[in-house]
Amino acid sequence: MSNNLNNLVMKKVIGLIFLMLFLISSTSTKIATSKSFVNSSLEGTWELINRFNYDGINVTDTIQNINGYRQVKIYSKGKVMWTRYSPDDPVEWFGYGSYSNTNNELEERLEFGSETMMKIQDTIQSFKFELQLDNDSYRQITTDENGNKIFSENYVRID
Repeated sequence: MSNNLNNLVMKKVIGLIFLMLFLISSTSTKIATSKSFVNSSLEGTWELINRFNYDGINVTDTIQNINGYRQVKIYSKGKVMWTRYSPDDPVEWFGYGSYSNTNNELEERLEFGSETMMKIQDTIQSFKFELQLDNDSYRQITTDENGNKIFSENYVRID
């Protein structure tokens, strides 16, 4: 009888160990899947690394940031905030608003910003871009009314 009880207890312990291993591996898979989804979204902080000019299709020129120029954007829960610092430009540049995106489109709607941005907002309330997004970088491309590429801002994830 004692032998049967020991076997039963041993089977239950082994079963519990397998169940725990299964649950742990299942949780790890969900965490990894969730993390890769977050990394392929705009959620996070991004810094402008350069800009491209286009001939309608192809890149014709790359404009690097120089002399301490910095531009940072933060996307969080449907909101966007950006700021720009250029030692050569005394004008303040920042904006705050909402955004939405699909796999290949980005739209930012300014709610308030620096005096310079509010003057622009008087004529343009919504900024629409072609979007090229991967885990650690994205490109927002301005196009003309025919869909030809004009220029882009190219960002890398900094958080």
